[in-house]
Order: sequence, then C-alpha cells, then structure tokens
Amino acid sequence: MRRREFLAAAALGAAPLAARGGGPEGCTARATGGLGIVIERASGSVLIVDRIARAAVARVEGLGDLSHASAVYSPDERFAFIFGRDGGLTRLDMIEARIAGRVMQAGNSIGGAISDDGQLVAVSNYEPGGVRVFDAETLEMVADIPADSKTVGLVDAPGRRFVFSLWDRGETWIADFEGAGAPLITRIAGVGDRPYDGLVTGNGRFYIAGLFGEDHLSLIDLWAERPAPRPILPGYAAHDEKLPVYKMPHLEGWAYTGEAFVLPAVGLHEVLWVDGRSFEPMGVTPTHGQPVFAMARPDGRQVWVNFAHPLNDVVQVIDTQSRQVIHTLNTGPATLHMEFAPRGREVWISVRDENRVKIFDTQSLEQLAEIEATSPSGIFFTARAHRIGL
Repeated sequence: MRRREFLAAAALGAAPLAARGGGPEGCTARATGGLGIVIERASGSVLIVDRIARAAVARVEGLGDLSHASAVYSPDERFAFIFGRDGGLTRLDMIEARIAGRVMQAGNSIGGAISDDGQLVAVSNYEPGGVRVFDAETLEMVADIPADSKTVGLVDAPGRRFVFSLWDRGETWIADFEGAGAPLITRIAGVGDRPYDGLVTGNGRFYIAGLFGEDHLSLIDLWAERPAPRPILPGYAAHDEKLPVYKMPHLEGWAYTGEAFVLPAVGLHEVLWVDGRSFEPMGVTPTHGQPVFAMARPDGRQVWVNFAHPLNDVVQVIDTQSRQVIHTLNTGPATLHMEFAPRGREVWISVRDENRVKIFDTQSLEQLAEIEATSPSGIFFTARAHRIGL
C-alpha cells in the first residue's frame, strides 16, 4: 500500500493498524519524523499520529495506568519509551505500531529519561523509590539506584548522565554512566524542602528543582567542578494573597524565549519572566487562571499557556516582545497539554472532556483539524528525540 493511500485510509477510519500484540500484516516502513503519540489516559492506550497528515494512524492498547504518563524517543525516532504511573515501562515500535517490550519495574512511577547516546532508559520511582536504569534495546535492568526516598524531576544530561531529586531527603543526585561498571553517583545536599519536580536547560548546563516546602527554587550548575545548589527567585511560591493551588505547575512547562524564561506562578493568575542568564526576576504577565504549562513556540516569538481546573477550558497566547496576552482561545473543557510542530507552525492541544485533539495554526490562530481520541492528555512528537531534557 502506498503511503498516500495508507494515510487516507487511516484518516477515514478504515481499520485500526494495531491492537495489543502485533503490527499490521504487510505494513511498509514509513518515515518517523512526522509521527508522534497521544496518551489516552483512561483506556491505557496510545494513539500514534501523523502530524503532517493531521491524522491518527494507529491505536496501541495494553499500556496500563497512563494517568500521569510521559514518553521519550530513541535517537532514530523508531521507538517511544512510555512511563506509566503503575510502574510500567513500555517500548513502543512507532513503525509497526506494536508493543516491542514491556516491564513492570516498580509499583508507582513518575516519569523517565533516555541517555544522550540512546542506550539507557531511566525511570523515577515513588514506590519503592530510587531510580532504575534499563538497556534501551532489551529492557533488561542494568542499574538499580536505591535512594530511600521518592525520586522526582528525572532528566538526561550530556555525558551519559541522569539527574534527579529526592523528595524525602532534599537532595539532588547525578548518576554518571560514562565509565564501565556501576554508575558514579554525585550527591548534592541542601537543595531544599521536598523537591517536587525538576528541569534541565536546553544546553544541559543548569538543573532547576522546584520545592514544595520552600518559597524559592534551587539552581545547580552541572558544568561546575563541584555542583552546589543556589537559591533563585525568592518569594516564587510565597504570596500574601495566594489563591488555593489547584495543581502544582510542571517545571517542564517552563518556556525559554531565547532571552528569558517564562514560568507559571504557583497559586496565582500570572506567569513570571526571569532573565535567562542571571535568573533574576523581570516581571509578570496576568493570565486567565493558574497556569500549568507555559510553552514557547520554537522561534520564541509567542508563549502559549494553559490552566488548572476550574478554568482549564482556555489557552492564552502571550507576545514575548510586549509580554502581553494577545489572544485567548476557547479550546474546550479540560485542556491538558500542548505540543508544537518542530518549527512551530502548528500546535496540537489535547481536550480531554471532548475526547479530541485540536490542531491550530500558530500564525492565524485558526483551527485546522481535530482528531478523535479517548481522554487525551500528553502529546509527544518524535522531534523530542533530538532535544536535551525531553
């Protein structure tokens, strides 16, 4: 079947490409650069999508609890590694639309990362805690890093390293797999009270930990000979008139515009602007509700923001030159996640309570298409394979 005919059939719903076990008989190879997945959180399934055709091409079932799922990709974009809340790690073949491997590696997990060489996949665990690392080809465990704590904020860093924080101990650890044998662990104490999330900057230099029990964030320079935490943004989470916090914002949802970071304020209807070099505050922009994700269009010209319940039916667009909201889109109830096309021409938005993913042109702001999906949440394009920290 030729590619054009194949995509047309998929778009018309002619037949599902794959179910639980294997791929479609006679399926021909297709380019992976235009593919992605949509997490269908209620049904334990993922939808493989073609963003160029703006169409769903396969549904793969049997991935367990996906209520807080995330995904990373192999360097060749062939495989997605999906981290389920139930401790499941699934290796998904994007071309054959099938589960290529799956292990139940823990009882409760909270995300993962892939090494810069694509050979190792690490998973961050609540239960039993610590981090477990697997061979990306076989899913055999190659390292078990106990931490006597829930682990959060797991990211990859250059040099075959993983960085993560310990909720119960207020520490950040660096696991270095560059050498042979057991990983070299660097333990950084004094990060702060109950780190709940973390991010690494796009160049792999800075790791930032969000702190549930502090009014600031902690910054660690991974290039330093002896990395140490530095408090930044004092007052970030402490305000006299704080509203109830409906959802702690994801640090992954920070936007970087090329000059500044834009991040959701905790418990307030605003985003904060932070200098990208000094990490000093630059100002705020009032918003429709409590932000969850603030995501920069790849060219840095706009920042798109979605919001926590009960005001989660709207997305706002902020101009990064004026730092003003320039558009408000009524996207639909339970707007959960956004993903830009690699060059930023389109943005895909999951609208859980309408069972749809909506696709918008980021220039005209017109809706271009929509795809049916069962309780969609996270959207992950294969272009993430080539970015640090994603």
